[in-house]
Amino acid sequence: MRAQIPVAARAFARRLALVAPLAAPVAAHASFLSGDALDAAANVLSWIVIVLVPLGGIALFWYVHILPEKIAEQRHHPQKDSIKVLCILSLFFGGLLWPFAWLWAYTRPVAFRAAYGMEKHEDYYEEMGEKARGGTLNVEEMAHLRSELEAMARKGALPTALRTLLADLDAILAAPAQPVAAAPAPRTARVAQTAQGKS
Repeated sequence: MRAQIPVAARAFARRLALVAPLAAPVAAHASFLSGDALDAAANVLSWIVIVLVPLGGIALFWYVHILPEKIAEQRHHPQKDSIKVLCILSLFFGGLLWPFAWLWAYTRPVAFRAAYGMEKHEDYYEEMGEKARGGTLNVEEMAHLRSELEAMARKGALPTALRTLLADLDAILAAPAQPVAAAPAPRTARVAQTAQGKS
C-alpha cells in the first residue's frame, strides 16, 4: 500500500520545483559591452559628466535666478527694474537676496499706487496705448485706460509718453463711431450675379 502524501507537502514540492531553476548558477556579465566598446562608452559618459552636466546646472541655476525678474515683467510690476537689480545683487551675495526678489515680484504695490496712482509699469500703459491706436481695444477698455491715466495725472507729473497717450485716447473716444463698410460679397456670389446679368 502506497503512503499518502499530505496536500500541503505536495504544494510545497510544486513551489520548490518552480523556484529551483532560479537558484541555479548562471554566467553573469557586468556590461553588455566588452573590450574597446566598453572603453569608448566610458569616455563618452565621462565627457557628458564633465562638460554637459555642469553646463546644464549653470543654465538651470541662471533660469531659476532670473525667474523673479521674468515674473515681474509678466505681471507689469511697476518696480520691475528694482527687482532686476535685486536679482543681480543676489548673485554677489550667494543667492541670499533671491527670496526677497521672488516675494517682491508677487506683491501688489499698494504703497506705490498710493504714491504714484498706478500699480503697473509704464510699459503696460504704452502697450495698451498701441492697442488703442491700432483699434484692437473696445470702448470700455479705452475708457478704463483713460480713467487710470487721469488718476495718475492727478497724483503727480505724468510722463510725456503717457500724457501723449491720454491726449490720443481723448481724441479716439471723442471721434464719432466710424461706420463699418459692408464686406465685399464672396467670389461665388459675384460670379452668380454676373451670370444672371448676362442671361
